[in-house]
Amino acid sequence: MNDDLQSRIEEAVKNPRNLGELKDADAIGTIGSADCGDMLRMWVKFKEEDGRKVIDRATFQTFGCQTAIAVASVATEMLAGKTVAEAQSMSGEDLAAPLGPLPPVKIHCAQLVEGALRSALSGESAPETRAEQPVGQTLLGQLNAAQSDQRKVKIVLDS
Repeated sequence: MNDDLQSRIEEAVKNPRNLGELKDADAIGTIGSADCGDMLRMWVKFKEEDGRKVIDRATFQTFGCQTAIAVASVATEMLAGKTVAEAQSMSGEDLAAPLGPLPPVKIHCAQLVEGALRSALSGESAPETRAEQPVGQTLLGQLNAAQSDQRKVKIVLDS
């Protein structure tokens, strides 16, 4: 990774935007595999603007590498004001564009963010309330459920 890309990723990781659950989200999308540890959940809230339904806010949580955090952070910033059709037309490459070209080994991070966004936008239904969610429906709960065979998981942010 070149130094400029690394510094943009480090800045996005040090100061991630829109990190955390969005309690009043209109849509939620989750993608990834608890088996490998890369998982990302995105919450989306809509509003009416000039007679159009647009994304008001998007937030995320992830179990992934620094690049996944950075891409999700910049992507959630880019989504504000986009219609569902505009957001659905964005590729992982588009969502990661503010960071610059990702090395081939990190392209899956942008695809993870794209997948969570598409998952959220495909349903566009109101999410279940927290009290109604079955065990294992939180990102941590899903990871813990997958790890119930006594394997230990250690999550470390690279510095």
